[in-house]
Amino acid sequence: MARYQHLPIYKLSYELLLRVMLVVKDFPRDHKYTLGQKLRDEILSLIVLVYRANSTEHKAQVIANILEKVLVVELLIRLSKDMRIISIKHYAGCVEMTESLARQAEGWKKSAGKSLKNFESPAGQRE
Repeated sequence: MARYQHLPIYKLSYELLLRVMLVVKDFPRDHKYTLGQKLRDEILSLIVLVYRANSTEHKAQVIANILEKVLVVELLIRLSKDMRIISIKHYAGCVEMTESLARQAEGWKKSAGKSLKNFESPAGQRE
């Protein structure tokens, strides 16, 4: 089993989950079990994808899914701010974290692409 808990992207995803869990508990009831639950679920899915990307040889598609999840999380956080459910302070902190997650995932995607090219022969076949 591949180790993933040491990865900066995993640590930051987990920190985001902790922050969102604390913020969502103060959501109004009518948003806590809809928007709040969706936000928690998306971040949990993001953490699972980080594990999957670290465990597979074919990382590119999983990392693309990570980037998509980050966009969904950013959208839900922005919606929460626009609806005045979360404060600007929490919004800014969460967006800073999601932007960092996206940068890390992009770097991981580039790195995975380079390592894949290193294993290919000139004819495009794996050795």
